[in-house]
Amino acid sequence: MNPLPRTPQAVVFDCDGLLVDTEVCWSRAETKIFAAHGHDFGPEQKALVIGRTLAGAGESMADYFGRPGAGDELAAELLDLVRRELAQGADALPGAAELVKACARSVPVAVASNSPRELLDTALVSAGLADLFPVSFAADEVERAKPAPDLYRKACEALDALPARSVAFEDSATGVTSARRAGLYVVTVPSLPGAELDHDWQASALTDPELVAWAEGLGPGAGR
Repeated sequence: MNPLPRTPQAVVFDCDGLLVDTEVCWSRAETKIFAAHGHDFGPEQKALVIGRTLAGAGESMADYFGRPGAGDELAAELLDLVRRELAQGADALPGAAELVKACARSVPVAVASNSPRELLDTALVSAGLADLFPVSFAADEVERAKPAPDLYRKACEALDALPARSVAFEDSATGVTSARRAGLYVVTVPSLPGAELDHDWQASALTDPELVAWAEGLGPGAGR
């Protein structure tokens, strides 16, 4: 793995499955929609939709269900199901708040999420993380969502940081592709067990001692 950058200009986090345990909510909703259309839902099916926008997930399901042209309908159906699941609450993943706070003490931080603003805000508020991020961007606020680089570029611009001097935290292949295309250093914490993701540095959890030590060591003099 490449060494973690000691003096980044910004740190940009994905949300679902990385900071907030919303993948449980999404998986329950996805299980229901797959079942309603006569299909089982397991790791293979999860890989088709994880990290995608609602529209992208709708298109993937339409292809899988053999229903060409039904992407918008399926995306709307999935949105309704996810809303219901998130309404019951979602928790921050272990170490998320502590890691974000440690980074934010020394460098600007932001969220770049492939969820629409409605779901992103719900997730961050539910997990108690909303106040940690003065800057956040959702999929419906850029022309092209992940895997395009727009979200990460917009976040870096808002933080007055160069993408090449910034760090992205991701949990899915779609997000990694977005961060790579934008030119950020990529830290991955896969939300799917056993997932092989392109990365500069990888951890199994945000509580990884080396990752925590890195975040706590950021700031003036870190490179000395």
